[in-house]
Amino acid sequence: MEYQGLRESRSNLIVIEGVTNAAYDEIVAITTENEPPRMGRVIQVDGDNAVVLVFEGTRNLTLDGTRVRFTGKQLEIKLSEEILGRVFDGLARPRDGLGEIYATQKRIIAGEAINPAHRIYPRNYIPTGFSAIDGLITLIRGQKLPIFSAYGLPHDKLAAQIATSAASAASEAAKSHFADDLQTRHEAISSFQGSKKFAVVFAAMGVQHDTAQFFRDTLIESGQFERMVMFLNLANDPPTERVATPRFALTAAEYLAYDLHYHVLVILTDMTAYCEAIREISSARGEIPARKGFPGYMYSDLASIYERAGIRKGSHGSVTQIPILTMPGEDITHPIPDLTGYITEGQIVLDRALHQKGIFPPINVLPSLSRLMKDGIGEGFTTKEHPNIAAKLFASYAGVSDIRSLATVIGEEDLTEQDKNLLDFGRKFEEQFLHQGHENRPLSKTLEIAEELLIQHFP
Repeated sequence: MEYQGLRESRSNLIVIEGVTNAAYDEIVAITTENEPPRMGRVIQVDGDNAVVLVFEGTRNLTLDGTRVRFTGKQLEIKLSEEILGRVFDGLARPRDGLGEIYATQKRIIAGEAINPAHRIYPRNYIPTGFSAIDGLITLIRGQKLPIFSAYGLPHDKLAAQIATSAASAASEAAKSHFADDLQTRHEAISSFQGSKKFAVVFAAMGVQHDTAQFFRDTLIESGQFERMVMFLNLANDPPTERVATPRFALTAAEYLAYDLHYHVLVILTDMTAYCEAIREISSARGEIPARKGFPGYMYSDLASIYERAGIRKGSHGSVTQIPILTMPGEDITHPIPDLTGYITEGQIVLDRALHQKGIFPPINVLPSLSRLMKDGIGEGFTTKEHPNIAAKLFASYAGVSDIRSLATVIGEEDLTEQDKNLLDFGRKFEEQFLHQGHENRPLSKTLEIAEELLIQHFP
C-alpha cells in the first residue's frame, strides 16, 4: 500500500495516518519530488497511525508531497560466502565499488538470543597476540568480552590488531600440521580445535573518515582481508543508520558461523555511538527518559545484541564478540559501561595513566577480568602452568598501587627492601609484559616473560 502525505515530521521520524495493516519493524519506501528515494522502518503502530524511523533523515521531506509505500517486509541482508573480503555501509550496501554480491539467501537482521538449552559452554581460547589479554584476561571462543575505553585512548589500534592477530593465528592453525616445532603445532591447533575456518566481522558505528580508512588499510595490509567483512557507518552518515549496523554485522556473522561453520570474531565499535543514537530516537518519540536521558529499555536493547554471541549445539562454528565503547567522562559507572558489564562476561579496561607512560596496549589488568577464562586455559587448552602464573601475576601487581601511594608520601628511598622490590616488579611488569607495541606475541612468549619476572622478583 502507498500513502500520499504525512501527518507529522520531526527529527528523523515521520507519522502517517489512515494506515491499515501496518506491522512493527516493516520497511517502507519514501519518495518525494526532486529527492532520492529513502528507506524507513516502522517503530510504532498506534491505531491507524504509523511512526516511521527514516534512515536517511527527514530533511526536505514535505508533508503534502511525500509518498510512503509499505513493503510488507523487514530489514534483510543478502548473504553468501562472497561477503568475505568486502566492505559495506551501515545498511549492508557495498561501499568498496565492487558491486553487489551474488546472494544465495536473504535473512532478516532482527535475530534472536541463543536459547540457553541450545548453547554449548564456551571453551578454547582465541589468541589476540597481546600478553595482557592472552595471559591474564583470556578471550574464550563464544564469549562476549567488551573493551572499556575513553576518548583519546588507542582502542582503534587495539581492535585492528586483535582482528589481524586472530586471523593470522587461524592461518597458522590451518597449516599447523606442517610445523616441525611440536609446541608451535600444539598452540595453533588448541586455539582452533574443530573447524579451521575463521573470519572477522568488523562493524564500526559513527567513526571518522580517517578512522575508517585506518581500519581498512590495516586489515588489508595484514594479508588477512579475505577472512574479513566490514560494515562502516561513518560520522556523517545518519545516526539512525547506526541502530541497524550491529544487527547487519551479527546476522552476517551467524550465517558464517552456523551455516558455513566458521569461527567468527565480531568487533563492534563504538557502542557509545550506538547508544546515543538510541537516545536520540527515544527523545524524538517523546519517551520518558531514564538514567542520563537514555531510555529505560536500553538494557534489553543491548542484550538483544550481546546475547547473539555463543556456540549452538550441532554447529561446528561459533560467534565471539568484542564490543568496544568509550566511557563518557571516563566514568565506568555510566549507564553504557554499567549495563554492558551486567550482560557480558567480563571487561578489558584501558587506562589513561598507562597510555601517558607510552605503554601499548594501556590495559589496566586489575579492574579487567574474563569470567570464562578459568574454563578455557590450563592443561588441554593452553598450558598446565598458565592458571598458576596468571594468579601470581595478579596477586603481585595488586600490591603495587599501594606501594606507589606510600612512596609519594615518604619517598622511595625510605621504603623497605621488600617494598622496593615490589615497586621494581610493577615497573618491569608494565614495561616488559604489558607494553609490546605492535608485536604479535605467541602465548609461549607471554608465559616465558611472566615466569622470568616472577622468578627475578619472587624466587
